[in-house]
Amino acid sequence: MSEFENRRELEPEHLLQIDHLKKYFPVKSGPFRKGDQYVKAVDDISFSVRRGETFGLVGESGCGKSTTGRALLRLIEPTAGRVVFEGEDITALPAKQLRKKRKDMQIVFQDPFSSLDPRHTVRRILEEPLLVHGIGSAQERQNIVNKLIDVVGLTQSHLQRYPHQFSGGQRQRIGIARALSLQPKLIVADEPVSALDVSIQSQVVNLLQDLQGEFGLTYIFIAHDLSVVKHICDRVAVMYLGRIVEIASTAQLYESPQHPYTIALLSAVPEPDPDLKRERILLQGEVPSPVHTPVGCAFHTRCPVAVDICRAKRPELTETDNGHQTACHLFSATFFGRKSHLAKSGL
Repeated sequence: MSEFENRRELEPEHLLQIDHLKKYFPVKSGPFRKGDQYVKAVDDISFSVRRGETFGLVGESGCGKSTTGRALLRLIEPTAGRVVFEGEDITALPAKQLRKKRKDMQIVFQDPFSSLDPRHTVRRILEEPLLVHGIGSAQERQNIVNKLIDVVGLTQSHLQRYPHQFSGGQRQRIGIARALSLQPKLIVADEPVSALDVSIQSQVVNLLQDLQGEFGLTYIFIAHDLSVVKHICDRVAVMYLGRIVEIASTAQLYESPQHPYTIALLSAVPEPDPDLKRERILLQGEVPSPVHTPVGCAFHTRCPVAVDICRAKRPELTETDNGHQTACHLFSATFFGRKSHLAKSGL
């Protein structure tokens, strides 16, 4: 039985649990700086990822998606919170134990060129994780690398080339092969197709889906392209200014979005049918500073339906309908009826 045919036994439903994760970066300089200030890149978020699913993280640039992905892998250290992977809190693991755990948690980076060492051949790039973790003999590692390159749709003749000799799509395939080399259970795909041509994006997305079915992978798929997310993800979390404002299945999110920010995002997705007209919702104002985040709901400064409580109290992420979670006071059963208030503002 090959390395890739050895399937793992069924385990509990949730592979990953994020509890109150925060990542603050200190502001070290500035002419108007007064006292200790921090960029709140990830501001107290919680969610879980089921085994075998593709969980999407979406939102505007700068909302904290990529920081979340790196923090949950401890590529950067979280400021606070817990990351529980297979029942074990990895934020509490010492470096030696964390290195062993990294075999099960890998990442595919956004830029396929800068993430590959230009001094090494593809064979060396794919073999390096195996060397770091002491896996196999020289011949066994060679066999694994040969299988990896075949799995991602390249040929063994590519193994002797260097990254600059490949196209962007081919380099991303190499990055995916490297992430697969240790047979991980979880892969964080950090905008893996945003740097690629549209014609290549679909090939890479289809490859990721094929690999998921073949190897039983779990993905956290970070993106800002909502059309790609709709195609690949099972559930989606929408982020705004370091906070999660809505979590739902893909069907729920696209058919009946609840948070005003999600509704505005979806209104901007192009429709392939030229005869289908959809009104674009244009949000007023700028995204607030992540250093001086607004009191209450972070979105209230741009929200067309904000009321007094939105400016005073931060809404909790609450289940509103069959697993659909929303952080919005207008959807609280104890406050307002959602349909009447959203309808008045055209949402």
